[in-house]
Amino acid sequence: MAAESPVESLQEEATCPICLEYFTEPVTLECGHNFCRACISQCWEGSDTAASCPQCRETVQQRNLRPNRQLANVLEIAKRLSLQAAKGAGGDGVCERHQEALKLFCEEDQTPICVVCDRSRAHRAHRVVPIQEAAQEYKERIQVHLKTLRKEREKLLGLKATGEGNSQEYLKQIQTERQKIVSEFQQLREFLEEQERLLLAQLEKLDEEIVRIQNENVSKLSEEISHLSELISELEGKCQKPASEFLQDIRSTLSRCEKGKFQQPEEISPELEERVSGFSQKTIVLSETLGKFKGTLPSALETKRGGSLETFRQVNVTLDPDTAHPKLVLSEDRKSVTRGDTRQQLSNTPERFDTAPCVLGCEGFTSGRHCWEVEVRGGRFWSVGVARESVRRKGGISRSPEGGVWAVECWGGQFQALTSPVTLLPLSRVPSRIRVCLDCDRGQVTFIDAGDEAPIFTFPPGSVPGGRIRPWLWVGGSRLSLCP
Repeated sequence: MAAESPVESLQEEATCPICLEYFTEPVTLECGHNFCRACISQCWEGSDTAASCPQCRETVQQRNLRPNRQLANVLEIAKRLSLQAAKGAGGDGVCERHQEALKLFCEEDQTPICVVCDRSRAHRAHRVVPIQEAAQEYKERIQVHLKTLRKEREKLLGLKATGEGNSQEYLKQIQTERQKIVSEFQQLREFLEEQERLLLAQLEKLDEEIVRIQNENVSKLSEEISHLSELISELEGKCQKPASEFLQDIRSTLSRCEKGKFQQPEEISPELEERVSGFSQKTIVLSETLGKFKGTLPSALETKRGGSLETFRQVNVTLDPDTAHPKLVLSEDRKSVTRGDTRQQLSNTPERFDTAPCVLGCEGFTSGRHCWEVEVRGGRFWSVGVARESVRRKGGISRSPEGGVWAVECWGGQFQALTSPVTLLPLSRVPSRIRVCLDCDRGQVTFIDAGDEAPIFTFPPGSVPGGRIRPWLWVGGSRLSLCP
């Protein structure tokens, strides 16, 4: 063992042999040994007469305790020398209590200590190692954590960059599609407006021709009616005259009656009737064409991808009673589920959820694009979404993508997506009917408000891994129903 330095020797001489710390109010016994006043008094407590020195066992008188002022001065010098030595050696700090260099590390209390602390009662039974050795050990442990944390940060930065890149690409595609739609509908509006002008102009000409014919016929009929009225009036007056006068010029009168026969007005020509009928037929064709055109427009079940329209296939989902939590009550047709007050006596099979109030759909999907709708009746706590076939069934489950669940939920009137952490959804109202759209090929699931066709939330492509995916419901105090 290396010899102690003069400073360490001085520190040892300035240490009380009872408390093993620097002297406090040092006193000297008759035998010449020194102790703290409090330490020797406590050691002799209960003895009224002679006592012995704790160090040499020589009998001494308790009243003969002499303050050792020289030792007190040496003590102060020892403290200053220890502090100066610690600073000169570039140590790891100084003990606040003993003004000694912090050269040791107590593994029990997880704190740096000085050599005086090591010899004190507080640390005497503890495992103590050199502070540099402890620092190296903990640095190695911290480096392991740093490596893991850096990898996690790089992973998250990659996900962030990928997500931002995908979002920007989608936004560009959406802007392009928006411009295409505006352009196409602008052209469609211009075409329809031009067709409307042409058809209305033709109808205007047809209208004018019909009005002309009508006016001509009215004029002719008015002339004929006036002429006939005059002839009738003349004949009625002639018939009132005596026979000799009545028969005068009778031949001319009969001739005028024959010439005054009613002349039929001009009728609507077959050509005009055909033109009118033609416009009626055009109207029917226009209505049918618009109806077909509306039917070809993409609905809310269709999404744009790669320049083509792809449609989700609506599926008829039923609930799997073998997976339902014992408190969940399924309807006879397995289309609705509510949460009961008591736990049913059901077999605790590996497929059944035993802690979380969940149930899976019977149907599972590994490829393709599928959708179904869930109606919520009452309640302020529920979740709707999809889950992996291998989702945890026993004990508490993690309702997140990490736990194999992709869903949206209502939690006390607050609507959110079950991401990690959850994403609050700023909706004006909580949907009462939700459409779940699962794209297995892209690993994506989208939620739509079936009431107004408004999008709710989308887990981005690649979020849902491969494997069998099933409908999933978490039931609080609500009644959830799978719509036909």
